[in-house]
Amino acid sequence: MSAGVMESAVLRIADLDEDPGRELVGGKAWSLWRMTQLGLNVPPAIVITTSSCAQYFENGRRITDELFAEIERGIAYLEERTGRTFGSGPKPLFVSVRSGAAVSMPGMMDTVLNLGVNDETEKALAVESGRPDFAADVRRRFCALYGKLVGGSLEDLEDLPDTPSVLAALAEDTGHTVPDDARVALRESVASVFESSRSRRAKAYRAHYGIPDDIGTAVTIQAMVFGNLDDDSGTGVLFTRNPLSGRREPYGEYLPRGQGEDVVSGRVTPRPLTWLADNRPDLYGELVAAAELLDREGRDAMDIEFTIQHGTLYLLQSRPAKRTAEAAVRIATALVAEGVIDTATACERVTADQTRHLLRPTLDPSKVGDHTPIATGVCASPGFAVGIAVASSEEAQQNPGSILVRDATSPEDVHGMIAAAAVVTERGGSTSHAAVVSRALDTPCVVGCGAGSSAELIGRLITVDANGGRVFAGRLEGRVNSVDDDEDLASLLAWARELAPVTVVETVSQAVEDVFDADRAVAESGEELPSVPAGAKAVSGAFFDTDEGVAAALAAGASVIVSSNPLPVLLAAIAHRKAQS
Repeated sequence: MSAGVMESAVLRIADLDEDPGRELVGGKAWSLWRMTQLGLNVPPAIVITTSSCAQYFENGRRITDELFAEIERGIAYLEERTGRTFGSGPKPLFVSVRSGAAVSMPGMMDTVLNLGVNDETEKALAVESGRPDFAADVRRRFCALYGKLVGGSLEDLEDLPDTPSVLAALAEDTGHTVPDDARVALRESVASVFESSRSRRAKAYRAHYGIPDDIGTAVTIQAMVFGNLDDDSGTGVLFTRNPLSGRREPYGEYLPRGQGEDVVSGRVTPRPLTWLADNRPDLYGELVAAAELLDREGRDAMDIEFTIQHGTLYLLQSRPAKRTAEAAVRIATALVAEGVIDTATACERVTADQTRHLLRPTLDPSKVGDHTPIATGVCASPGFAVGIAVASSEEAQQNPGSILVRDATSPEDVHGMIAAAAVVTERGGSTSHAAVVSRALDTPCVVGCGAGSSAELIGRLITVDANGGRVFAGRLEGRVNSVDDDEDLASLLAWARELAPVTVVETVSQAVEDVFDADRAVAESGEELPSVPAGAKAVSGAFFDTDEGVAAALAAGASVIVSSNPLPVLLAAIAHRKAQS
């Protein structure tokens, strides 16, 4: 990477000849750069680097005049690329301000859309589009997002009918308003996105996944395209492979006359992607062709955000898809079969926890009998869970293993979703916030159960059969799964046995060395965790079924681990070796 790129706080994405690296520009901007390099249709954008985020906090949570001068030069570049003017007519430029950490954290940080709209530009947009109602909708949406994310309002501003209602609610709730000066709004929005990198939800997500807490975020400023413009416009999300099952098929949702936040928030239930195939096969074909290219180039299943504006397709983001445990295994083994990745990469892409999840009990169909579901919806993340239904994330956090039941989830619910055994929502589809985060957490999730379903569930002991999109009253029994029952798990096990730096046997009698028994050591010492003696060649006990135990065994020099569940142990050993290299 050139010295000039490293020194610049604001980069013009399409003008970058070299790979800028996710660590500098974040995953979102990196994907825009990559899609541009591949010749795909991407709205022009600039990015404020992750190092600028660190400097923001070092400077006392302040955007310096020097940084903002660079941002303004970037806006001038976007004006030149689009032939539009930021903050004024007759052809106004509107931008999105979006977070983007080096590590994908979907839904954890903030996005402001339609920035640049004010009295003057709303009127100009109404004249240019011939749609005063569209221009008014753009302004209402911006004021609602700005009021919530920048102004700090706790009200449901997005559901209010017009801009005056939004501004009145914001003023009553916070005493603030939305600035008419687009540059003031831009400066404050960038600061808000930086701040969101240290929000409670972002910290909880990083802690859960072991992501360093100081990675910050880049900020992408991109020319807006409008999915809410007319009947020939819309927004959607496409996965190149099914993120629930792993099958190689386009999977996703499309919302005519909508913007991306509508889909992600879960406030609106979109149509299946097949609707676009049926109604606009030309655009669907163009989208699928782009998806196949990104799947091939990314050597992985990809999650693609797109917008159609007046019949033209624009790609807004592409990233490796968050997926269920089942999908992770299916996709990894399929990519090996396709010759895209090798077996070592496959074993690195499937985590020990994912295989533990797959081997957990699932609902036994024979136990369902005459039980009738008390709620039904769409499977957003498969699995099976039994627990008391609670109404808030705070209750879920206070009662781990409960079932979180919400109208729809938002980034503010992440701490509760981490603690919950399952998530159920009244609204939203398979690409809503609840769906995407639950898949990332491998938490069973059923969405779109319908208005009023929460009242039927909260406070009751319920069984969630996410695979079937069903919720039952009371406790239904599960059944145990085995590696032997699954061809892909069996393949993964065979590869892991060849690649792992340790041998796993299922009984102590199979170990050729004297075996250190962690269960006995804990019972005799009274300690919570055993101290593995240096030089131990073989170990056994429940401790060594955990990632921490595998790491301790390898650190002590063990070459054999006794476990009745070898696959997670082997994958944990492979992951530990990679982390130490």
